[in-house]
Amino acid sequence: MLTILNAQPRLTSANEKLSHVCKKSSQDWRAELLPLDVLQDYRNYYKKFDKTYHVQLQLESIVHKGKSLPNVSPLVDANFAAELETLILTAGHDADLLIAPLTIDATQGGEEFIQLNGVAIALKPNDMMMADGKGVVCTIIYGQDQRTPISPHTRRALYVAYAPAGIPAAKVQQQLDTIRAHVLLFAPAATVEMVAIYAAKSEK
Repeated sequence: MLTILNAQPRLTSANEKLSHVCKKSSQDWRAELLPLDVLQDYRNYYKKFDKTYHVQLQLESIVHKGKSLPNVSPLVDANFAAELETLILTAGHDADLLIAPLTIDATQGGEEFIQLNGVAIALKPNDMMMADGKGVVCTIIYGQDQRTPISPHTRRALYVAYAPAGIPAAKVQQQLDTIRAHVLLFAPAATVEMVAIYAAKSEK
């Protein structure tokens, strides 16, 4: 995305639209939350690491506890609302902070990773991740790093959706399209530089 003023307070109209979309989605899922195929695919992935899919937890907090959308920044909130609509896990990075080349792979185990909260950990093996020229910037289980997240200074955002086995490419595309639609609510002149979906290579 280009030409985005992410530091400004979120526009009231855009805020209301995003909130409405999210609440409508939550109401739609209220009776069907647990059996959803997408959630099951993420639950299966997270279970291997003894974790619970955090997007499900966030959705449940809105559906069952009536919590409101967080108000972080327009680019972050646009992604958050889209995640709650499609349930597809997506990270948002400041594209200008990423160092080429970018690599999408699985962790080997033991890589050092500085979490968003500044805590350094050693990654577990076989977790889907993205790395740039300086190291790992995101994994499914541990989320985003401290170095590259979207901030009020971000003008070019990179959104990366992570989909474990079982989730079709069309669902990932829906998530990316939904983020774009949300961004256009507050930045009508924003443009998309590139959209691509990469599938894991089949093991032989």
